[in-house]
Amino acid sequence: MASAQTGRTLFFFEKPSAMRQLQRFFRAPTTVCVAAEGHLLAAEEPGAIRAEWKPWRFEALPIAVERIPVAYARSRSGASHAGKVEAIRAALAGVDRVIIATDPGREGSMIAWEVLEHLGYRGRVDRLKLGALDEVSIRRAFAALAREPDSGERDYAAYLEALCRRYEDWHLGLNGTRAMSLRLRPPAFREPWRFGGVQTPTLAILADLERRIRDFVPRDFFKIALPVEAEGGAALTLWHAPKERIFAREEAEAIREAASAWAGPLAVAQRDVRRPPPRLFSKDTLARRCAKRFGWDPQVTAGYAQDLYDRGFLSYPRTESEHLPEAQAGDAALVVAAAAGILALPPDLAPGPDAIVVRRGPRGHYVRDPGEHHAIVPLRKVPRPGEVGPEAWRLWDLVARSFIAAHLPDGIDARTTVSAQVATPLGPKRFSVTGSVVRAPGWRALYGAEAEDDDPVPGKARQDDEPAAGRLPPLRDGAPARAVDVRVETARTEPPRRITRGELPVVMGRLVDQVEDPALKRALENPVNPNEPKGLGTAATRDAVLPKLVKSRYVALARGKDPAIEVTEAGLAFVDAVRRVFPAYGDPVGRAVFEADLAEIGRATTRAEAIRRAEEFRRRTRGRLDALIAAVAGADRLAVEGAPSPGPGRAPTPAMVAFATALAARKGVRLPRGLKTSAAVCRGFLDAHAERRAAPPPGEARPPTPAMLRFAQALAREKALDGLPPEVETDHAACRRFLDAHAARSTGSEPRAKPVDRSRGKPGSDDTAAPRRTRRPRAARRTADAGSAPP
Repeated sequence: MASAQTGRTLFFFEKPSAMRQLQRFFRAPTTVCVAAEGHLLAAEEPGAIRAEWKPWRFEALPIAVERIPVAYARSRSGASHAGKVEAIRAALAGVDRVIIATDPGREGSMIAWEVLEHLGYRGRVDRLKLGALDEVSIRRAFAALAREPDSGERDYAAYLEALCRRYEDWHLGLNGTRAMSLRLRPPAFREPWRFGGVQTPTLAILADLERRIRDFVPRDFFKIALPVEAEGGAALTLWHAPKERIFAREEAEAIREAASAWAGPLAVAQRDVRRPPPRLFSKDTLARRCAKRFGWDPQVTAGYAQDLYDRGFLSYPRTESEHLPEAQAGDAALVVAAAAGILALPPDLAPGPDAIVVRRGPRGHYVRDPGEHHAIVPLRKVPRPGEVGPEAWRLWDLVARSFIAAHLPDGIDARTTVSAQVATPLGPKRFSVTGSVVRAPGWRALYGAEAEDDDPVPGKARQDDEPAAGRLPPLRDGAPARAVDVRVETARTEPPRRITRGELPVVMGRLVDQVEDPALKRALENPVNPNEPKGLGTAATRDAVLPKLVKSRYVALARGKDPAIEVTEAGLAFVDAVRRVFPAYGDPVGRAVFEADLAEIGRATTRAEAIRRAEEFRRRTRGRLDALIAAVAGADRLAVEGAPSPGPGRAPTPAMVAFATALAARKGVRLPRGLKTSAAVCRGFLDAHAERRAAPPPGEARPPTPAMLRFAQALAREKALDGLPPEVETDHAACRRFLDAHAARSTGSEPRAKPVDRSRGKPGSDDTAAPRRTRRPRAARRTADAGSAPP
């Protein structure tokens, strides 16, 4: 679409709410505004591209295209976005400049660019980067736009990076899911084995942790308590609890016996310990805190944060950074004053410009380059009482207090440590106890009793606390003391903690905390931004991984406010199969390094360089795809016992019930309770009593089981049919259809509705959000989900 030089400018927004925020700043007659509703275009399904790609056949793999065709996406209500795209086409007529004002980041860039390219627009494109939607941030964004004549060129690189992520998601999810399900999935597993470039290594992290937990054997270890009496009748208990735990009771007893005779001076050391405020929130750390405090799913947190951003109360929320740029330090006093005023804080917790504490450097809050997007912070525009809902207010309050705390003084604790050296046959041993008294609460006064220490590293065993006492008696250094009633206490080692729903995005983003090997830690360093090590997925997409793993039944969630994630037998078997066939896809560190290479596409400074890098990436993707299919083709199917059953709410088909009834009569066994209402119970009965048959060679039709064939023949005689159709005797699917058609009438049930097409496969996309489809009846949706893999 060529454009005449008319001087007209089109602003392209991501959603109408953001468009309304900015329309106050430009009302020129040469300006036109359009707003999308998320992605207006979606990747086509394989069957819509080529009919032979619709059935699940291994011989058709790999399915690959140079460029993924797109179709009109649908809104949440199921309406097609065709009208929106055509309205944008009309608005572009006569426009010679487009300013993309979608949300900052790759996905925002893609939402606009994919439409512009689809419509063939060839005019000038610039990028307005909006880190927040308050007036000050908007004016700064326009000033930055005026200083960056090549903003569109660089933004096109971000679009190509997002496009390449979709390209890999589509190809890897589609081909990997079909290949793994057709060739490697054990017959006992009924669900398709969904595969994805990000979700598979994420599952590998969880599976490795699950193995460590299941293989963990608790051991008793020993701590020695040394109660002492000091001068003046002061009494306290010191402990010998070394980091190198004592596992031999005889060693503990030898230390106890030596300590029982101890008498000597106590060493008393006192020092002040400064407690700086926590870091600001990234998207993932905010999700973790809200899960822990409020029990929110990370996607719920993201929704409230996005709404506050759209209304100009928070900065851009889909960020990986926990820092602010040094240039924004001058804004701190005004933002603190606005937030403290609406929170009605006392004057000592609302510091003025002269009392603001600005901490710079990686250990502080302000750095020279915080990354693509800075930490989530409140703005000068604050929500008035009742202006936002109660949940959104809780989120804003949490972020606002975090920002205020970051600019308050350190807390100071007076820490006293009392220790004694005891000579033992095993060498000198140190006994100690520590007590702390708050000298100055500092930022902690903002939270009161809710002031929290740093969160523990997810997936690690709980650390032993340093021996501590709530209150220590007054003692001088060198005070004489003697032992009384020394004892050995037994404790038990604990397995690693399971990662919770709220912690998983943090684990994916900070993969470096999950590895111990120094070489792997170095591989995860990010020289471009040392504050953000390499991780899995992007901040905008990590929340979507867990729902996919749950849907695939690879993991299950426990109960609780922030439920722990447990890997199922299906998940463990899937990871084992991936690592046996193609280990690179089960390597989280390797995937993180790969994603860092993918991010280089978005860092290209020219369109030509971005195109060259994108083409190279697509070639690499197709090469990896060929290697994956070849590896699966040469692998044996995994044999696993104990498969998951169908969902508890699903009813068995009439054919399943009739088959089970016939089996019970022939074998003289009773039908279990619930068989006619629960597919899980019915399937378990059939698995236990029906004869099994070996899987057919690749390329051959799967025959019906002998029991199915006998039942079909009995039905044919009962219905006075002229024998069985030939395909019923040779093809499992045809026999199943025959049984479904005739067993329903035989058992007096209503005929079944026309089955949903079971051959339609969908890619297991990780980083590209799939458009919402028109809602179908629940039963149809359940059938379609179950039918996304071959029978």
